[in-house]
Amino acid sequence: MKTTHYKRTSRPAPSRELAKLRARLAEADETLRAIRSGEVDSVVVAGKQGPQVFTLEGAEHAYRVLIESMNEGALTLTTDKTILYANQCFARMVKCPLEQVMGSSFRRFLPVEDRAALRSLLKRAGKSGSKIQVLLNAGDGSHTPVQISIRPLTKNGFNGATIGMVLADMTEARRNEEMLRALTHRVVQLQEAERGRVALELHDNITQLLCAILFRSQALADKLSARDGPAKKEAAKLRELLGEAAEEVERISRNLRPSVLEALGLVAVLRAAGTEFADRTGVAVKLACVQLPAPLPAGTELALYRILQEALKNVEKHARARHVTVCLRLRGAFVQLAIHDDGIGFDPDHHPAGRKGKGGLGLLSMRERASYVGGTLKIKSVRRAGTKIEVRIPLPPNATTAD
Repeated sequence: MKTTHYKRTSRPAPSRELAKLRARLAEADETLRAIRSGEVDSVVVAGKQGPQVFTLEGAEHAYRVLIESMNEGALTLTTDKTILYANQCFARMVKCPLEQVMGSSFRRFLPVEDRAALRSLLKRAGKSGSKIQVLLNAGDGSHTPVQISIRPLTKNGFNGATIGMVLADMTEARRNEEMLRALTHRVVQLQEAERGRVALELHDNITQLLCAILFRSQALADKLSARDGPAKKEAAKLRELLGEAAEEVERISRNLRPSVLEALGLVAVLRAAGTEFADRTGVAVKLACVQLPAPLPAGTELALYRILQEALKNVEKHARARHVTVCLRLRGAFVQLAIHDDGIGFDPDHHPAGRKGKGGLGLLSMRERASYVGGTLKIKSVRRAGTKIEVRIPLPPNATTAD
């Protein structure tokens, strides 16, 4: 009879397994502590293809000291926006503990409307990097304006690249920009007040004085007999020049303070400005202006008139155009003024508004005029193909609109 022997398999004692689990747990806890404190150079992120290790290349002590001493936020993200690394400055920006930032999604700190813009920018970001301004959602519900500089980084030993970001707090810059804009608006107000004062001085003093001289010269010419032929002819010429001078002073006075704007409205002033420009320069001006259903706010009408003045001045000085088209229309909740010439044009990328030079200050002035009343101004120009200036200003809430 055959006897079968069964070998008993030994199993580790439960206490031994428990000790191993405790050791692994302690190791994991120590790893998390080291990651949060910046003592290690890698992060393990669970993904669709299993755990993946991200190495923070070049993260020596000196490099970390530099990053942590920055006044800007610094981030390293995966392509799906998971934060692999963040410095303390970024944690202060979003008002969250650093341990709650690391490993979370960067999307949680962005408003919904900015996520799509960032996603589109990341797709286009090349080796040279890109920039965008967004709002950061902080942990206490506040928002911080920041400028993000984005640069794709090298691959980290797996099938995916990381993204480097530097975030600059724009709060102070925005505040300075608002103060500068307020100062510019104040300058515009003072400029208009001074123009009004000069216009009154010209009209009440210079124009009347010229008219008095004109009448005296006419009386003198009438006293001269036919025997004083040369003198009589010279007196007639003097009277003619005085008349032209009086008309020119009156024209300058009207341009400085268009009183007809208050009396007849914006459309009449635009037509008068176009007609005067065409008569004086010989450049054909075509006006297509809708009749506004109600008067616009005084500031809006004045801004549109001044923008047309500046645009026509640029055409006269620089464009060498033969035709100008001026179009005033209503577009939904906006009033739109478009000025198009067929002149030589220019390159807007190499001729930004505000740069000192040919027409730069004029373009800056038009932008500020539009901004002062809450509008926007766009300039489209192509060399040898003319220039188009388009300004859009919002209408008051109770205004009637039409297309």
